Amino acid sequence: MRTLYLFSSAAPPVVDIAKAIEEAQADGWDVCLGLTPTAARWIGESLDGLAALTGHPVRWEYRLPWQPDAWPEPDAILFAPATFNSINAWALGLTDRFVVGVVAEGIGKGIPIVTMPCVNEAFVRHPQFEQSVAALRNAGVNVLYGEGGFLPHPPGEGDPATYPWRAALDAVHAG
Repeated sequence: MRTLYLFSSAAPPVVDIAKAIEEAQADGWDVCLGLTPTAARWIGESLDGLAALTGHPVRWEYRLPWQPDAWPEPDAILFAPATFNSINAWALGLTDRFVVGVVAEGIGKGIPIVTMPCVNEAFVRHPQFEQSVAALRNAGVNVLYGEGGFLPHPPGEGDPATYPWRAALDAVHAG
């Protein structure tokens, strides 16, 4: 069985992460869930259940150097939803958060990585966002943003139920 690291930021679709895990498992993936600290706080009451669902501890912090890694090596990584902050930090190499550090290093390791942002129209007007998307694409990351991926919405008008999880999982499966 192939291992998928599913990473998520604190954006509204993270509340449906169990559904995405179940879909990935139905696709044949062994899923390890990593979260930004804020995402972990948002779904804190579900963390034990998510660990039981995946069979792996849910992580949001770096392990200490002397601790063994509780996860198998990934065959692929999906970072979704990825917030404005996570996309920019990743593109700039700012790795103070566990999930951003893993995907930044994953580029150098040649791990297939797919990301799908979840940002509103106001954030995408900031000049750094488009630069960050371009930098990640130039590094070989499959960024599902625009037609066929995530389309930004007006601030406060996003609907987590319409987040295109299936498109993200299909992109990971396609390699």
